[in-house]
Amino acid sequence: MVTLKEVIRVGIADMNIVKEPETIRTSGLGSCVGVVLYDQHKKIAGLLHVMLPDSSLAKNGSINVAKFADTGIYGLMELLKLEGVRPMSLKAKIAGGAQMFQFGSSDTIRIGPRNIEAVKNELKRLSIPIVAEDVGGSSGRTIEFDPSTSMLSIRTVNKGTVEI
Repeated sequence: MVTLKEVIRVGIADMNIVKEPETIRTSGLGSCVGVVLYDQHKKIAGLLHVMLPDSSLAKNGSINVAKFADTGIYGLMELLKLEGVRPMSLKAKIAGGAQMFQFGSSDTIRIGPRNIEAVKNELKRLSIPIVAEDVGGSSGRTIEFDPSTSMLSIRTVNKGTVEI
């Protein structure tokens, strides 16, 4: 008998968590960064689709926590804690942060590199080690994480699929 795994989808500026046998996927990672936090022993993982580096960029008082690296990573860690995951057992894999536009050098154009830097800084602040990454470049990505194997599958536009 074949068991089909359910794929939980995460949108832009969104986050969710899964337990095996489910997998979790997000598409449209251009300058955005996909952050996977996981506990390989409990076989549980969370995925965050970071759109912007810093919540200070929010236009109004109420913010979408998942939109920003500084608030989203902490928020995802808190969701995992509610499922019994100890923060010290978390590891991270990240992908995305492409430089989608090659003209100009202002910070408004460099969102991808700024997102990567913000994600790495926040993970360091929370003492969550990055065990693998596929960041930068100029192509969009789709990622899918399987908590039963701790493998992150990354499909990059015009470059195929790799697993980290």
